[in-house]
Formats: sequence, structure tokens, C-alpha cells
Amino acid sequence: MRIVSWNINGLRSIMRKSSLDKLLSMDNYDMVLLQEIRSSGDIPLTIIGLGYEAYPFPAIRKGYAGVMTLTKIHPISVIKGIGINELDSEGRIITVEFNDFYVVNTYFPRAGDDLSRLDFKLSFCGAIEKFLANLRSKKPIIMCGDFNIARDKIDSSFWDEKHPGLTLEERAWLNQFLKSGYIDTFRELHPNAKVYTWHSYREKWRAMRIDYCIVSKELMSKVRKAEILTNIEGSDHVPVMIEVST
Repeated sequence: MRIVSWNINGLRSIMRKSSLDKLLSMDNYDMVLLQEIRSSGDIPLTIIGLGYEAYPFPAIRKGYAGVMTLTKIHPISVIKGIGINELDSEGRIITVEFNDFYVVNTYFPRAGDDLSRLDFKLSFCGAIEKFLANLRSKKPIIMCGDFNIARDKIDSSFWDEKHPGLTLEERAWLNQFLKSGYIDTFRELHPNAKVYTWHSYREKWRAMRIDYCIVSKELMSKVRKAEILTNIEGSDHVPVMIEVST
């Protein structure tokens, strides 16, 4: 199974630029996980014509956040949200279930330029960790998306622990989470690579690796590839992809 995940920074914008069309024409992906769709969940005809089933989970607030999962393989079930209204109203997580594993598409909150949403971000982190633990008691997990956290200094072109995504609290949670039995597939397969998934539009020198494909460790032996598709334009993020044998 080939899965690609991308924070598209607006579904209408990415469709207008034909960037999603370009991505999907470059390779045969079984699943496409989109974050920050900023839409009501309407499905573009282009996507339907490519043979994907589409499962959107938009935010209640218009033009904000939201995720959408596209799949060519019909899922057993679809879970929208994690059962906490305060978090789910922002449309940040959708899960599809297959025979052998769950695929979780997630868009973590940003802590905010002044860190005003750091507590909200950390509450989301704790809640999703509990949600995943429940899923994992049934079958393994693949989770891809924009975490808005850079793990370590190798994952950022600059260092400021008061910057959202680089705070001690956010990094501590992510690294603790990984130690609980999950694998950052790109870093596992490319231990020394300095490649970023987000670049600032305004300050070109600011870049971070904040988009991940993570698997529960029992699946790592089936991971064949984990890449960052730096040649795809159209958003301030680039896609990440994972290939898992099934």
C-alpha cells in the first residue's frame, strides 16, 4: 500500500494550481491524506474521476483546518474525530479501518505565534495518544499528517524554543510518544537526512520537518519506503509518503 500525506493549505487553492492533480498523476497512490482543507468538505470532481472514495472531516468554523482521506480501497469503517467535542469541532483527525491496520489522518493544532494555544495543543496530544492506544489494542496503526512539531535540531533550519513547534513541551511529548512504541519512519530509514516538509512563505530561511508518517513498531518490518516529496509545489508544505507491504 502506498500512502501520501500532504498539508495542502486550502483545497480550493491546491485544485486551482493543479498541484494535487500533478501529485496524483506522478504515482499510483492507494491513499491520499490531506490536511488543512479549509473547506466544507465538498469533493472536487477531479478526485472522484480518479477512482478515490473521499471521506472529509471539515471544521465547523468556515475556511479553517479540516482533513480529508481519499482511498482506492474500501475501508471497513470510518471514524471521524476522537469523541471530544472541543477538539473534534476543528476537524483534525479521521481514521479508516482496514483488515490489517488503521490509517489515521491527522492535523495537529499549532501552538500559536505567542504560544497562546500551547495548552490546547498539549491537550490534543494527550487525547490522541489515548485514542491511538485504544485502536492499537485491536490492530496496528499508521498515522500520517502535520504534527506541527519538529523532533530535534536536525529537523529545523533554526532553533528557538519559544517558537511554535520547537517548544520543550511539544518536543518532549512527541519523543515520549514515539518511545511508547511508535516509529518515525522517515528518520528510521534516513537517520542523518536534513530534509524539511514546511518552509515559511515570508522568511525563506525558516523550515522544519513537521509532517510525519508514523507506524506502531510492529509494522516497521513492512515499511518499504518513507520519503519527502520535495519536488511537489503548491503549498507551504510538501507531501510525505510511505509504502507498506500488505
